[in-house]
Amino acid sequence: MRYMFLVYSKEMPDIRPEDLEDVTRRHGAVLAEATAKGVLLGADPLHPISSAKTIRTNNGKASILDGPFAETKEQLAGYYMIDCRNLDEALEWAKKIPSGCKGGEGCIEVRPVREIRKS
Repeated sequence: MRYMFLVYSKEMPDIRPEDLEDVTRRHGAVLAEATAKGVLLGADPLHPISSAKTIRTNNGKASILDGPFAETKEQLAGYYMIDCRNLDEALEWAKKIPSGCKGGEGCIEVRPVREIRKS
């Protein structure tokens, strides 16, 4: 079953180069391990929230808003897509993913991907 790991962390506009190198190295280790085990389907970081737009539909009319939908201190920073046998295996992989924040702040949301039947 495929699982999407949504990586949430605080935006880090003033991150020190050595901290960026550290989190990049830690993500690289998870990516290398998941690739070697054949479970990695994809992973990408997202651009900063300043580049985000949200489409909200009200009474059939779409409005375009700047920024993410929810106001929060954490932002959706990226994702991993991993193919796991079950939720327990997915949770073990999620524990390995660094949040990117100094002090380990942030979270990883684990959600199974609903398969769409193709006819």
